[in-house]
Amino acid sequence: MKRKNNFLNKLLIFSAVALVSTLGISKLWAAPRVYLTGTTIYDPSKAYNSYVLFGAPDGNTHLIDLDGNEVHRWNHWGFPSELLDPKVTGGKLGHVLVQLSSDGKDVWGGIFHNKTVGELDWDGNTVWEWGEQAPGGAARQNHDWHRLPNGDTLLDVTVVHPIKELDNRDIADQAIYEVTPDGKIVWKWVAGDHLSEFGISPEGIAYLKKQLLRGDNAPQKGSGFLTINKFNVVGPNHWFDAGDKRFNPDNILLDSRNANFIVIIDRQTGRVVWRLGPDYPQVKSSKVPRPADQISGQHDAHIIPEGLPGAGDLLVFDNQGSAGWPPVALIGGSRVLEINPVTKQIVWQYTGENSGRPIWSFQSHFISSARRLPNGNTLIDEGRDGRFFQVTPTGEIVWEYVNPYVNQPHDGWDQSGQGVIVNWVYRAQPVPYDWVPAGTPHSENPVTEPDVTKLQASGHKKFWLF
Repeated sequence: MKRKNNFLNKLLIFSAVALVSTLGISKLWAAPRVYLTGTTIYDPSKAYNSYVLFGAPDGNTHLIDLDGNEVHRWNHWGFPSELLDPKVTGGKLGHVLVQLSSDGKDVWGGIFHNKTVGELDWDGNTVWEWGEQAPGGAARQNHDWHRLPNGDTLLDVTVVHPIKELDNRDIADQAIYEVTPDGKIVWKWVAGDHLSEFGISPEGIAYLKKQLLRGDNAPQKGSGFLTINKFNVVGPNHWFDAGDKRFNPDNILLDSRNANFIVIIDRQTGRVVWRLGPDYPQVKSSKVPRPADQISGQHDAHIIPEGLPGAGDLLVFDNQGSAGWPPVALIGGSRVLEINPVTKQIVWQYTGENSGRPIWSFQSHFISSARRLPNGNTLIDEGRDGRFFQVTPTGEIVWEYVNPYVNQPHDGWDQSGQGVIVNWVYRAQPVPYDWVPAGTPHSENPVTEPDVTKLQASGHKKFWLF
């Protein structure tokens, strides 16, 4: 009898292995089709309590409180939507930058082929609009923009032109324009004019040329061959106060998602005066401080503003997505890194392991953002899955929210025309309560993290394979 039971056990184990082989590990470990949305964790005593603004695939811009209540909506979205600091609107509250119209050439909701962009007030009225007076008659803004204290607006836009280092063929490139309230371009910087300053190796240029020959960056596609997904003025900082002119507050810091570099450009000359990447040491360690190791496909690089913990350091969402010329090796999960920009050492980081989970439990290979908060927490947008969360410096998750606002499946987000449903969010912006009109509601009711081992659908039965 014992021998017979051993045989049956072996048969069951063999059957289980065959099932794994047949279905494939990816299917057994696939993301769930059904999942919780809204606020799933909230500790008001440990979180930085505010609103959060984001543009969603449903085509709207949503303002929520941390209990997940939508407190306001604008019927346009942005890439990204950005609620403006009242300091740059003359004290007017609740104004946002969004994309207003599309030329109809882009299946991705118009994010790369928008015709006009602008500023809306709290009631959705257009305060400022720009695009038809742009070169080519369309804004083609993407990835970032910022309102300056003087009322001008900096915009990241797609431009199409030949680049001599890339065989003088017309390709999609990016520029930063400074546009006045009456629509005039008073300053511009074109990325392709500075290709030799980005530290890309000859091997990298050769790899890029092969991509372009395959049509990977035809003028009608996407945003630009570098994919500059973040820029902003450096802002006041102690490095400049101590005499380091590279960190002039008027200079601009930007990053390239495709080429894996972060640079500061001199506002007067346009030349690169500081650079991190695109080549990094392969440091096999998780200890800090340590030299900045391989960053790949990063987003939202910026200098932490004065008045916030870590001010003057560089904060970046390191996607560890496929990027680089040629592509680089990845670690298996995304990271948020705080880097001393002078020593170029990582002084703080967040990975899934900091919250007691495997490193691959926190992963978004594209989009995403990270922002330092006044109480020392960090707001993270794990963009691919539309998940926002706040972590303490030690990695405790004190707020978590999953975006419930999805697109219509016929919108063709997969570029095949078949249609898929997505809830991804490019960027999440923390918004202080006093940036919007008085009386806007918000609640701060705790939400206890559910025990997922007991959170089961009705009719669930345990099934043991062996």
